[in-house]
Amino acid sequence: MYKIPDFFVSNGWTFLLGEKRDSMRFFVKEIISRTVITPFLLVSLFASPARASEAALTDIVVTNTRGQPLLYFSITNCFTEDMKEAIHNGIMTTFTFFIKLYEIKGFWWDKKIADLKVSHDIQYDSLKKVYRVRLSERNNKMILVRDFQEAKKLASEIVDLEITGLHNLHKGSRYQVRMMAELDKITLPFYLHYVFFFLSLWDFETDWYRVDFKY
Repeated sequence: MYKIPDFFVSNGWTFLLGEKRDSMRFFVKEIISRTVITPFLLVSLFASPARASEAALTDIVVTNTRGQPLLYFSITNCFTEDMKEAIHNGIMTTFTFFIKLYEIKGFWWDKKIADLKVSHDIQYDSLKKVYRVRLSERNNKMILVRDFQEAKKLASEIVDLEITGLHNLHKGSRYQVRMMAELDKITLPFYLHYVFFFLSLWDFETDWYRVDFKY
């Protein structure tokens, strides 16, 4: 079965894709209140067949509000109770995102336009009682927050990521953005191996998700 991302934006509208076992419902959820200027024609959104992981990418949006293609998406089901406990014991957790942009060539090999790797780190400072979140796409900016929900949101979201410049795109051509996320294998200090033994063996990666659009 193919997974369908939840949302996409086209010409100022937000659409929701609902999925059932035997049928798919497609309906408008809401109109975006702000203006979104985009020449992109979104063709389809889909993911490769599901693997064992329950983690998934959602809220996938491709737009060009600042004159270049920008990408937004989130990971769901990526924080287990063991992970939360490990984070609160000071263990750094890293999410890595892989984003590729291709020009669709039909009967020929697709042309790779961009190949990005983005990482988000989250670590708890028990002395200052703050979460440190590092975002590599923002020049490794370190953000300090006190609320765990806010820290999780920062670590698990891609926001306003420039995929490539518009000078690399050609009018009338079809393109495909491919993306996936993984949790880097957690390396535990020796004194925590016994407490978090199963966590030290655990990691995940999502399926590859794809968004087609025409420029």
